[in-house]
Amino acid sequence: MRANEHSSSFTDVLAAYSPGLLPGRAAGPLPDVTPGTPGQAIRDLPHGTTIVAATCDHGVVLAGDRRATAGNFIAKRDLEKVFRSDEFSALGYAGTGSLGIEFARLFAIELEHYEKMEERSLSLEGKANRLASMVRGNLGAAMQGLVLVPLFVGYDEESGQGRIFSYDVVGGPYEEHRYYSIGSGSVFAGSALKKLYADGMPVGDAVLACMQALYDAADDDSATGGPDLSRRIFPVIATVTADGYRKLSEAEAGDVAGHVVRGRMTRPDGPAAQLRGASS
Repeated sequence: MRANEHSSSFTDVLAAYSPGLLPGRAAGPLPDVTPGTPGQAIRDLPHGTTIVAATCDHGVVLAGDRRATAGNFIAKRDLEKVFRSDEFSALGYAGTGSLGIEFARLFAIELEHYEKMEERSLSLEGKANRLASMVRGNLGAAMQGLVLVPLFVGYDEESGQGRIFSYDVVGGPYEEHRYYSIGSGSVFAGSALKKLYADGMPVGDAVLACMQALYDAADDDSATGGPDLSRRIFPVIATVTADGYRKLSEAEAGDVAGHVVRGRMTRPDGPAAQLRGASS
């Protein structure tokens, strides 16, 4: 019997039996790579970009654009970068597309495996720490150019509030407050949320603010894709509240995107944030 056979960590079990199946740990050297200089093969891999999150009244909203780039080319227009982790948490990623999808799937299995082995679910902080260990395990691949950075959100059943956790390539987690963004368009998205965000805003308002932020990111960052009305491709938006994880349908996301686009026809730079305390 192997030592990790009954571990509550699925990644530990996988590492014991088939370590090559773990993200970023495939056997053999990566092609055309020298330390500190990612090769052309890696540069040509599709990369996901901008993810935003904002806490709201008793919950949190997570949203991501759909574009993936390979160098200066658009590699994919409808990539999904936001995933359900379990009933009360979700993650989005920026970085190598295929690796991000593997991480999201493996992390969901990790949480499910723990619950089956321990007959209880991890706390939200425990989930964030499990994800951190997975990110640290990818450090070798990240140093060769296969970088992946997740953004993790969840509903904390103890406090009744939404929470946001960010990571760097060596792990984390770092708890963020109110709102946060990652990826190539994060500076522009974060600036938009800085103006539009309000504490305790309803879920619907937070969804709209995140859509506005992604629109602003796409307006200034070529690697971020905005709402594509002609192809009916819209950002993926999910909410996590006391009612659990919920992904907005294509029709719902399209309605929010359409509202934002119509507003930009008259105000190209977006809605003005009210100055608190300003005289009427």
